[in-house]
Amino acid sequence: MKKIFKALKFTSFLLFIILAIVACDQDFNSIESDVVGLKNFNTGSYPIPITSYNKKLDSLRINNLSANLLGVYNDPVYGQTKASIITQITPTEFDSSFGDNPVIDSVILTIPYYNKTIADSTDVDGNAVYSISDSLFGSAPIKLSIFQNNYFLRDFNPNTELEAIQNYYSHASDAVNSNDNFAITETSTINFDDHKGSLIYEDNAFIPSSDAIVLKKVSKDGTETTERVAPALRTHLDTAFWTAAIIDKEGSDELRNANNFYNYFRGLYFKTEAINGDGNMLLFNINGTGSNITIYYSYDSSVDSAEKLQDTYVLNFNGNKLNPFINNYNLVSLENGDKTNGDEKLYLKGAEGSMAVVDIFSGNVDCDGVEETALECFKKEYRAVDENGDYIIKNGDFVLKKLINEAQLVIYEDETMNKPSEDYHKYDRIYAYDAKNNIPLIDYNFDPSTNTADAYNSKFIHLGQRITDENGISKFKIRITQHLNNILIKDSTNTKLGLVLSTNVNYVSTSSILNSQDMVTGVPASSIITPRGTTLYGSNVNVPENKRMSLEIFFTESNQN
Repeated sequence: MKKIFKALKFTSFLLFIILAIVACDQDFNSIESDVVGLKNFNTGSYPIPITSYNKKLDSLRINNLSANLLGVYNDPVYGQTKASIITQITPTEFDSSFGDNPVIDSVILTIPYYNKTIADSTDVDGNAVYSISDSLFGSAPIKLSIFQNNYFLRDFNPNTELEAIQNYYSHASDAVNSNDNFAITETSTINFDDHKGSLIYEDNAFIPSSDAIVLKKVSKDGTETTERVAPALRTHLDTAFWTAAIIDKEGSDELRNANNFYNYFRGLYFKTEAINGDGNMLLFNINGTGSNITIYYSYDSSVDSAEKLQDTYVLNFNGNKLNPFINNYNLVSLENGDKTNGDEKLYLKGAEGSMAVVDIFSGNVDCDGVEETALECFKKEYRAVDENGDYIIKNGDFVLKKLINEAQLVIYEDETMNKPSEDYHKYDRIYAYDAKNNIPLIDYNFDPSTNTADAYNSKFIHLGQRITDENGISKFKIRITQHLNNILIKDSTNTKLGLVLSTNVNYVSTSSILNSQDMVTGVPASSIITPRGTTLYGSNVNVPENKRMSLEIFFTESNQN
């Protein structure tokens, strides 16, 4: 299987090279550059001055993410993060009749874990074997409690003229309260522990399992059948609570429609707590079709009073949901960095943590004996000029005298950071994005190596993967060739990149920052749903040159005048 994957990966890379050559040819023919058509070329490399610095993150949008973290995670570099979930539940049908003398037989909560089957692996009965290793962090037990939530989650923001969605933002600082879960809006701070209702479930030693769940069913004639479902949090809930909450409300306005129900039953609060300071954290597929609460009940037959009929009432998690965090970063002090000189170390931490900003044309440089901004000197180096020294523009684009073959942001990982094992950060990815517009870089769209089934092996040409040499030094190469071409040809002004840690580079949605005080107004949402962190070397002059972050450009130019 590995050989097949390597072959496919090589094929994807070869396809990319072919597409890149074609794309470059099309780019330069379309702008009629003087480079095209000439026989003799020089090649070379050109370093770009960059400044990279830290940005501490807070007040991140945490509602309606594509997935949700739940649990307790101790990062060896940063400290502890606890993640809980606040969610509405929604009946799949309204104004239902439960029949005569309904009695609940059982109530089952099911929320699948993100998982994948292990290729070419089966158990002793020939069934597929599952793995949750990509979505599970840590292995110690946690305390998991599920309460009824009594705080009303609004759909719309009443403080806006138009009916804008109500967003909720993180408030994870342990200086507030190290035990309660908070969120903030534009006008308020919410402590969800102040709005706890009845405790409906508790597990004092919850550890997720990668084992498939085997369900046994017995028909009326005594025939037994089994069904296997993927690993999930699957548990019985108290029948008396749901009898009072649902069955006894038959015919009431509370079960008439979704709005009435949300106001009556405002949701559930999944609260996590560490045990002896340790725990585990899991990525839940709570948005999936398999996530629900199913009420199994019986009622009297209208034909035979001695016969009981059976039915179900299902509630899913399609309403609003939040993922609040509690952080205790007691190992590293996260601060905003030095925008002028750059930082020696860059701290990339998921959840509500930290990111890095890279200014790829920072400050002034000596440009042929004249002091110029780095950006203007870059343009002079690559753009063609006419006899008057003015840039040549054709068809709305700037004509180039040099072709950028490759541009790479080279980033070294701090080999001195605390790691429990050599492969501890093996599957982490660095995600680079346009920090001004909160969108992926254009190179992301040019990268054909998309893999929807395996995010780690997706977009590996643009975003790269960790490369470790024989000395144990790890680095990343982020390809930004098209991004620089956009600056040269289209006169784009997007010179600041954001760097975050991500375990799913396929998830490109943005989470906004409430009341941001600088250029960074949002982060990729994929960085919020990973608890992991890593440390990189920055661009500060005190960093050894062989580990300092750099931007390298490889180009081709004509040697004919």
